[in-house]
Amino acid sequence: MAGRDLKGQKIAILVTDGFEQVELVEPRKALDKAGAQTLVVSPRKKRVRGWNFTDWGDEIAVDVPLDKARPQDFDALLLPGGVINPDALRIQPAAVDFVRAFLADGKPVAAICHGPATLIETGQVRGRRITSWPSIKSDLQNAGAEWVDREVVVDRNLISSRKPDDIPAFISEVIDLMSSRVEQERKTA
Repeated sequence: MAGRDLKGQKIAILVTDGFEQVELVEPRKALDKAGAQTLVVSPRKKRVRGWNFTDWGDEIAVDVPLDKARPQDFDALLLPGGVINPDALRIQPAAVDFVRAFLADGKPVAAICHGPATLIETGQVRGRRITSWPSIKSDLQNAGAEWVDREVVVDRNLISSRKPDDIPAFISEVIDLMSSRVEQERKTA
């Protein structure tokens, strides 16, 4: 995995109950394998429950409660989808502020499926190229984003994908973007 080393990188995974389980588990596994430290951040204090395509899935431990999480302590943000999860997060000011801080600081933000719904509330998608699950296409366009139907879209620090089938391409782009940033930081240090 030369050139794709994420050692020393801390990645926040922001979720609440109803996140699409595979959209958290698979990217997390790949990021951890690349050397990153992934931490589940949630407004829930102890555990969050996933959604496994058509029914409730597994519970996952919360590593950092949202009210204790500080964006400056993380290098990147992952926003899994699921219909329930982003809809619940986007109405919580603390969650929106947390996401907005990553975008404002130019840190990598990776959102898949319905995950970009939370991005809309930040007010920072205008003029950005993005993809998502088709049902939020109009929401993103109404917020000023240029929606495209591709398995993965990279627009500066923002990486987005449409659905669980896109996870391999999504993971690859997330690791590529993050590792190139790590390399640049190491060269300038």
